[in-house]
Amino acid sequence: MKNFQRIFPALALFFLLLMPAFGAKPVTDDFINDTVRQHLASDALVKGGDIDVQVKDGVVTLKGAVHEQKQKDKAERLAKKVGGVKSVVNNLKIEKP
Repeated sequence: MKNFQRIFPALALFFLLLMPAFGAKPVTDDFINDTVRQHLASDALVKGGDIDVQVKDGVVTLKGAVHEQKQKDKAERLAKKVGGVKSVVNNLKIEKP
Protein backbone atom coordinates (compact mmCIF):
# COMPACT_ATOMS: atom_id res chain seq x y z
CA MET A 1 0.00 0.00 0.00
CA LYS A 2 2.85 2.40 0.78
CA ASN A 3 4.33 1.81 -2.67
CA PHE A 4 1.00 2.73 -4.23
CA GLN A 5 0.85 5.92 -2.20
CA ARG A 6 4.30 6.89 -3.46
CA ILE A 7 3.71 5.93 -7.08
CA PHE A 8 0.15 7.26 -7.52
CA PRO A 9 1.00 11.00 -7.45
CA ALA A 10 3.79 10.46 -9.97
CA LEU A 11 1.49 8.48 -12.28
CA ALA A 12 -1.27 11.06 -11.98
CA LEU A 13 1.15 13.85 -12.90
CA PHE A 14 2.51 11.81 -15.81
CA PHE A 15 -0.97 11.27 -17.29
CA LEU A 16 -1.98 14.89 -16.75
CA LEU A 17 1.08 16.01 -18.70
CA LEU A 18 0.40 13.53 -21.51
CA MET A 19 -3.30 14.33 -21.97
CA PRO A 20 -2.80 17.39 -24.22
CA ALA A 21 -0.68 15.30 -26.59
CA PHE A 22 -3.61 12.95 -27.16
CA GLY A 23 -6.34 15.59 -27.12
CA ALA A 24 -8.12 16.85 -30.18
CA LYS A 25 -6.21 19.45 -32.12
CA PRO A 26 -8.06 22.64 -32.98
CA VAL A 27 -9.59 22.59 -36.45
CA THR A 28 -8.57 25.49 -38.70
CA ASP A 29 -10.87 27.40 -41.03
CA ASP A 30 -8.73 26.23 -43.97
CA PHE A 31 -9.22 22.61 -42.99
CA ILE A 32 -12.98 23.13 -42.68
CA ASN A 33 -13.08 24.91 -46.05
CA ASP A 34 -11.18 22.11 -47.79
CA THR A 35 -13.28 19.39 -46.18
CA VAL A 36 -16.61 21.06 -46.98
CA ARG A 37 -15.52 21.53 -50.61
CA GLN A 38 -14.52 17.87 -50.83
CA HIS A 39 -17.85 16.72 -49.43
CA LEU A 40 -19.79 18.96 -51.81
CA ALA A 41 -17.73 17.87 -54.83
CA SER A 42 -18.11 14.17 -54.04
CA ASP A 43 -21.88 14.27 -53.54
CA ALA A 44 -23.82 13.20 -56.64
CA LEU A 45 -26.75 15.54 -55.94
CA VAL A 46 -24.78 18.69 -55.10
CA LYS A 47 -21.66 18.57 -57.26
CA GLY A 48 -23.27 20.18 -60.30
CA GLY A 49 -23.94 23.40 -58.38
CA ASP A 50 -21.86 26.55 -58.46
CA ILE A 51 -21.09 26.79 -54.74
CA ASP A 52 -18.56 29.08 -53.08
CA VAL A 53 -17.49 28.13 -49.55
CA GLN A 54 -16.20 30.67 -47.05
CA VAL A 55 -15.27 29.95 -43.43
CA LYS A 56 -14.66 32.39 -40.60
CA ASP A 57 -14.17 31.19 -37.02
CA GLY A 58 -15.89 27.87 -37.79
CA VAL A 59 -18.93 29.50 -39.41
CA VAL A 60 -19.41 28.22 -42.96
CA THR A 61 -21.09 30.47 -45.52
CA LEU A 62 -22.38 28.89 -48.73
CA LYS A 63 -22.87 31.23 -51.69
CA GLY A 64 -23.71 30.65 -55.32
CA ALA A 65 -26.45 28.92 -57.23
CA VAL A 66 -28.01 25.46 -57.46
CA HIS A 67 -30.86 24.18 -59.60
CA GLU A 68 -33.16 22.73 -56.93
CA GLN A 69 -34.14 23.21 -53.28
CA LYS A 70 -32.98 19.69 -52.45
CA GLN A 71 -29.45 20.60 -53.63
CA LYS A 72 -29.47 23.66 -51.38
CA ASP A 73 -30.67 21.61 -48.41
CA LYS A 74 -28.16 18.82 -49.03
CA ALA A 75 -25.25 21.26 -49.31
CA GLU A 76 -26.15 22.70 -45.92
CA ARG A 77 -26.45 19.24 -44.34
CA LEU A 78 -23.07 18.19 -45.75
CA ALA A 79 -21.39 21.33 -44.43
CA LYS A 80 -22.91 20.87 -40.95
CA LYS A 81 -21.46 17.35 -40.71
CA VAL A 82 -17.86 18.53 -41.01
CA GLY A 83 -15.95 18.51 -37.73
CA GLY A 84 -15.27 21.97 -36.34
CA VAL A 85 -18.24 23.62 -38.06
CA LYS A 86 -20.12 25.79 -35.57
CA SER A 87 -22.91 26.87 -37.90
CA VAL A 88 -23.81 27.20 -41.57
CA VAL A 89 -25.16 30.29 -43.32
CA ASN A 90 -26.87 29.08 -46.46
CA ASN A 91 -27.03 31.91 -48.98
CA LEU A 92 -27.44 29.62 -52.00
CA LYS A 93 -29.87 30.80 -54.64
CA ILE A 94 -32.04 28.49 -56.69
CA GLU A 95 -31.72 29.16 -60.41
CA LYS A 96 -33.53 26.97 -62.86
CA PRO A 97 -31.38 25.81 -65.80
